[in-house]
Amino acid sequence: MNIPEDIWNKILSLMEKEMTSTTINTWFDDAKALSLDGDCFTLYTPTEFKRDIIVSRYLPAIQAALRELFSAEFQVEVLTQGEVDRRQTRSRDESFLPGTEEYTFDRFVVGSSNKFAHAAAVAVAENPGKSYNPLYIYGESGLGKTHLLYAIAHHIHDARPDFKIVYIKGDAFTNELIQAIRDNKNQEFREKYRSADVFLMDDVQFVAGRASTQEEMFHTFNTLYEAKRQIVFTSDRPPKEMLRLDDRLKTRFEWGLLADIQPPDYETRVAIIKNKAIRMGMELPDAVLQFVAENITSNVRQIEGTVNKILAFQDLLGDSVDVKTVTRAVQDMFKDKSDILPTPDLIIEEVCKFYDIENEVLRGQGRTKDTSLARQIAIYLIRRMTTLSLKEIGREFDNRDHSTILSSLTRIEKLIKEDPNIAEVVKDITANINAHFES
Repeated sequence: MNIPEDIWNKILSLMEKEMTSTTINTWFDDAKALSLDGDCFTLYTPTEFKRDIIVSRYLPAIQAALRELFSAEFQVEVLTQGEVDRRQTRSRDESFLPGTEEYTFDRFVVGSSNKFAHAAAVAVAENPGKSYNPLYIYGESGLGKTHLLYAIAHHIHDARPDFKIVYIKGDAFTNELIQAIRDNKNQEFREKYRSADVFLMDDVQFVAGRASTQEEMFHTFNTLYEAKRQIVFTSDRPPKEMLRLDDRLKTRFEWGLLADIQPPDYETRVAIIKNKAIRMGMELPDAVLQFVAENITSNVRQIEGTVNKILAFQDLLGDSVDVKTVTRAVQDMFKDKSDILPTPDLIIEEVCKFYDIENEVLRGQGRTKDTSLARQIAIYLIRRMTTLSLKEIGREFDNRDHSTILSSLTRIEKLIKEDPNIAEVVKDITANINAHFES
């Protein structure tokens, strides 16, 4: 008998001989054993009130039961959730994915819309390289894909600190590869990723359509897969919808398990709001919970941002939290997407990143095939995503005239209809632009 839960059950059985069932149920019904480390037994209870009662009244009884079980003296500590969280944060290697400590499985609110993806992520974290390899989680932005990716990383890091865990975003993988080629450091690049015990890539859709990146991904995948190293991807779409992705990569991405995440239903949204508020030390009235859950329906990140803003509004203005206060605090979050427009500079910046072209070159008179296409896509997106006139758009591109801008628009509109690859490019760049406005 060495599992903490088993020890706790034995302790309760011994204590039941000395206490009434009412006492046991009242103070220990939701207590859990966390660990038996040396001569210290650690117990969890959810509230400070219960912790104080257990420590002041029942600690001797727990120690006596331990003495009877092991014929030795033990210290007993009782921790609340906040103390457990702080201890886990302190014990975690601060250099490992800093700033992501809160993205753990116990903080992920499970509902019907994400239950399958969550279960798959837990299975992978508990048995890396043995269950569902690769795991491919997909869904719209802001639904919790990245949370699950970080949760896998932290779970494995805590359980297997010797594992080399590599996390990278799809666009960053491409940028690192480009830099490695320029600096003649291809071998160092390959060693970094192909020696990983766990390889996690967020937004893998951004490797599609880039020949050198896909070639590198193909060999990295094969090396890791054959060595039975765990691979996890997230994306905004399933592999079959990534039209610019090589068929050989599509096939490999589908070798393991595909798990989608859908927008949360009403009950899950309420649970997310309540969970977030409690962790921030605030209890929201039911009417407020219902109001936020009914008005923000598709994006978990935006729901959490709303709770953050409510708390800030309350702290700064001292208002009591009611529906009227919440409406004032988060009214900007209820705006239609059409109310939020990107700037031409932002659109041009994202097109330049996608094509690896300098800003001045895109705006200038260069006429290489790739530069011309990228410029025309930028013109098309500015026209579609802003309220600028054709003349104003022309000013953004070295004062091109009205007819040149119109010709660019006509060409891209035609290509989108006729060429699935161009349609996919426009879709990817649009997603990158919109990501700047997510809560």
